[in-house]
Amino acid sequence: MAASPADIYKNEVDFTALGLQYPEFSRKYALMHPHYNRTKQVGCLGPLALSLTDRSQRFNYILWLQSVLDSTSEDYRDRYDPKREVMGLDIPFIVAQTTVFITPSSVDFTLTNPPFYSSESDLLSSAAAKSRPPFSACTGASIEMVTPGGEVAFIARLIEQSQNIGQRIQWYTSMLGKLSSVQVVVEKLREVGCGNYAVTEFVQGQRTRRWAVGWSWGDRRPSIDVARGIPNFPKHLLPFPSELSFEKEDSIDKLGVIIDNGLKGLDLRWEWRARISTGVGFAKGNVWSRQARRKRALTKTTGAAVDEREEEEIEEDSFGFKITLRQRATDAPGKITVLVRWLKGNDPVLFESFCGMVKRKADGR
Repeated sequence: MAASPADIYKNEVDFTALGLQYPEFSRKYALMHPHYNRTKQVGCLGPLALSLTDRSQRFNYILWLQSVLDSTSEDYRDRYDPKREVMGLDIPFIVAQTTVFITPSSVDFTLTNPPFYSSESDLLSSAAAKSRPPFSACTGASIEMVTPGGEVAFIARLIEQSQNIGQRIQWYTSMLGKLSSVQVVVEKLREVGCGNYAVTEFVQGQRTRRWAVGWSWGDRRPSIDVARGIPNFPKHLLPFPSELSFEKEDSIDKLGVIIDNGLKGLDLRWEWRARISTGVGFAKGNVWSRQARRKRALTKTTGAAVDEREEEEIEEDSFGFKITLRQRATDAPGKITVLVRWLKGNDPVLFESFCGMVKRKADGR
């Protein structure tokens, strides 16, 4: 998978300027033709103008999707891996309305862009209510713009299908044309028990906005900037933050030793890299509770065997985390930010409990 370029569509695309700069571009797509100016005034764009607008939003969609994958890779790099190969499914909305996914044994992602509207009257009333300039008006054939129940019903069907497919697909995603739809989709995900999801907003210059939702039945948590990307979205509908931080007054090396020694005493896999002030660890559960620490101490002193039934209940690590110490050049001397990143797991209460424990260790308690 190629590295993500900068968001080249963050600012508005000026098609008229492109036509002036590239005459062949202008001639081929009639961007400078009088008909183009007239149609622009009534909200209908020339073919390339429309396709480029759509492509720019799709490009934003792909950039976000790559960030989702990068922050939930199986090796927990939390960054772009040039050696990673990914497989995805681009789901045509017509197919998705009538059939379930046909998937190989493992797929990294799906993407789709369903019709926004539930009927042609819904489409027309939405267009009439737009306060934005005609540039952002939706155009397209009826079959591309309308589906029974609109985009909410369409994505609800995908969610139902995804429950059967489960983790054979790591991330299911969809673009949406209405912010109100995002809220309904998130409520649907929470209703069916999916707590690992991400939402974001795509802004095309100053006029066109789209949104996206992604969900996973796995336990790898996307980074906070990827998962909580809609400003002013209802807080209770945002996914639980996968990063929590606190500040300490200390030297970065000393604080690193304190945290490293504190976690080494727990029953978990932990590796601290002092050179980059970062550590990654995995645990089978809440191994920092008083009960767990007492049990570990008892096992060490008496050589008592661990109950085999308990080992069977928790066969693999169910919780993963990363701790990073940061000291910015603009911070006051000795001011350290401790960032705790949730990498793996499905229990937000466990993550909060772990963050509290790390803070106590940093405080020397």
